[in-house]
Amino acid sequence: MTATPIANAAEVSTRLQRLRHLRMLWRFVAPYRLQMVGAAIALVIAAGCFLVIGQGLKRVIDLGFMRGDASALNHALFALLGVIVVMAGATYVRFYLVSWLGERAIADVRRAVFSHLLELSPGFFEQARTGDMVSRLTADTTLLEQVIGSSVSMAVRNTLLGLGGLIMLALTSGKLTLLVLSMVPLVIGPIVLFGRRVRRLSRASQDRVADLGAYVDETLHEIRTVQAYGHEAHDRRLFSERLQVAFGTALKRVRQRAALIAAVIVLVFGGVGVILWIGGQDVLNGRLTAGQLSAFVFYAAMVAGSVGAISEVIGDLQRGAGAAERLIEILQSAPQVTAPALPIALPMLPEGNVELDRVTFFYPTRPGQPALDDFSLRVHPGEKVALVGPSGAGKSTVFQLLMRFYDPSQGAIRIDGVDLTRADPAAVRGRIALVPQEPAIFASSVRFNVSYGRPEASEQQIREACAGAYAA
Repeated sequence: MTATPIANAAEVSTRLQRLRHLRMLWRFVAPYRLQMVGAAIALVIAAGCFLVIGQGLKRVIDLGFMRGDASALNHALFALLGVIVVMAGATYVRFYLVSWLGERAIADVRRAVFSHLLELSPGFFEQARTGDMVSRLTADTTLLEQVIGSSVSMAVRNTLLGLGGLIMLALTSGKLTLLVLSMVPLVIGPIVLFGRRVRRLSRASQDRVADLGAYVDETLHEIRTVQAYGHEAHDRRLFSERLQVAFGTALKRVRQRAALIAAVIVLVFGGVGVILWIGGQDVLNGRLTAGQLSAFVFYAAMVAGSVGAISEVIGDLQRGAGAAERLIEILQSAPQVTAPALPIALPMLPEGNVELDRVTFFYPTRPGQPALDDFSLRVHPGEKVALVGPSGAGKSTVFQLLMRFYDPSQGAIRIDGVDLTRADPAAVRGRIALVPQEPAIFASSVRFNVSYGRPEASEQQIREACAGAYAA
């Protein structure tokens, strides 16, 4: 009998932990406190104006319509119009500042994630799919932009309107307010139930979209192999299968969100209908004025709309929490190869001594199969050495270790007498020029590609390099 409460407590703890992932956004939002303060002030003004509209409606009905006072009606309507203009201006300011904040903060998130990805060792990308990383950097950050630029603001706005509306309800009719409060658990129940399902399906949906991106990236990257083996039809079928899985997962999430919204609408506005009927009886019996009932219905609709909007925002926050969790996984991934706290500098004048001393190395994805096993090699200055062997013998591995993309599992690698594990990887790579068998061509200009290793090169130097490579 104790298993269920424990399981429920663990599930609640997990949900709260995932929502806490949204806290990672604070360090990207915090530098823009001025914009946050401006948006908050505008939000409070707009919410206050919205609450005042109910009182304006009450005065229009009681003083203007019920008493037939044209002057009072005119004053009430003009005052109401002024409040609406102020509310519109404040809403514009709030929307602009919050949207600016969302775009700016997410640009900073993307910069931080991309910068961190560039620092991760090649071993990380052996286990992580490039398409998945691209999906996190684009699709997941877009979800977070919605959280910062819309969802949080909507949550705060509707919370203020809901609380303010409840206060105004209590001031208008205590009896009807108690009736409204009695309906709150009926609305909160579906939000909790469906919100839990939406969060779970949101994370699953994001993972399936990432699978699609990874598959497309791998297929297009090896398009020559795909076409050489006539694999197009098979790849179309595999992509369609993955697409259908992603569609099915997204559809489940959409159904849950739609059910959540529909349930809230039925419960909230059904309750408003009941309140309207009871309030109408009070008006007929003289316990309420028509203006008071109109104001009460206005505030009740405001509270209902706020609760409905918050229920939808909860779904966005759950999706944002899933996206934040996936980005945190990247930001918390530590590079396998790092510079020591006090790196040893390579000799100022390079000599060209290269030594591999009884090196053993395992790739992270093949921990049981050594790529190099007790391998030793000495290359003297000016000496030319060719490594010859079958595929998988470890030729490329030697160069990857020399570039310090990886560190050896055993043994030592030295350049000019300096153990590479005690040197700065950037300094090591600055001493070595690697010319791969298949050169990488970036989708940019000739200038960008030729000067990639020396971005500061002049146009004349770039032209000379092209001429030297017979590419002029």
